[in-house]
Amino acid sequence: MSDLVTVPQLERPTRLDHFLVGKLGPGWSRSAIQRATKQGGVLVNGKRVPVHHFLKTGEVITLPESAPPRAPQLAPNADVSYRLVSETPQYLIIDKPTGLVVHPAPGVHEPTLVDGLLARYPELTSVGEDPIRPGIVHRLDREVSGLMVVARTQDAYQHLKQQFQERAVQKTYTALVIGRVLNPSGTINFPLARSRRQHGKIAARASGDEDTREAITHYTVKKTYQQATLLSVTLETGRTHQIRAHLAALGYPIVGDTLYRPATLSFKATPSRIFLHAGTLAFTDPVGQLQTFTSPLPKKLQDFLDSLS
Repeated sequence: MSDLVTVPQLERPTRLDHFLVGKLGPGWSRSAIQRATKQGGVLVNGKRVPVHHFLKTGEVITLPESAPPRAPQLAPNADVSYRLVSETPQYLIIDKPTGLVVHPAPGVHEPTLVDGLLARYPELTSVGEDPIRPGIVHRLDREVSGLMVVARTQDAYQHLKQQFQERAVQKTYTALVIGRVLNPSGTINFPLARSRRQHGKIAARASGDEDTREAITHYTVKKTYQQATLLSVTLETGRTHQIRAHLAALGYPIVGDTLYRPATLSFKATPSRIFLHAGTLAFTDPVGQLQTFTSPLPKKLQDFLDSLS
């Protein structure tokens, strides 16, 4: 029978995974607790909750019965393909291709970007806070291509992490959406949470709903086609699937995004991938200089745009 823990009086909001660190046995790192929570081994008031769930006084936590889930394994692999845009002693700029997962995770049984980086930069193993995400301060979805910054030192990691937390990093994406967007620009401010109906999907919910997280997306129309609109998209927050979920909730799902396009919405032509590319990345480097990097649209996406014209 699983053990139960009642949350005592809390002086400040406390995340579930932070609360449980040190309360479980050997091997239960924060990463292991997060994996168990995602798999339903950790419950709050008898229900599954997100890994970022903030506890309330008096809530009852069901602890996992078994040993901690086995951590995903790193496997340095020089055959992993990515484009190196810039290399400094403090950080790397990577242009990630579509189809490449950033780091190992439960259920991922394929080479990742991290595996490719470790084959060339083994020192990354000592950078970061999670052994399976060495040097990683932000991510792109498997389906999304474009620019990422990877820290090569712990000082650079902390420096970049702080900028992401303070929303000081500028990220601009190019997205082609189904439909003609009427407003020349706009802001989408829908709180997001994991979908209750479909695993792996993010849903926009009312701000008062439990477990939602603030998410803010800005867009500008770059060009309008007969049945589609090309957008420039910037983020204030960096939530999982944020752009995809926000644009779909607004009624303009991204071309090629089979997860978020409603089955009733017809759009026959696709570039055989999601039309979302992280084309600009700007941040302040460890010596205080603003660094800006750009990546052109991949040829497959540019060719698709040309076909619409």
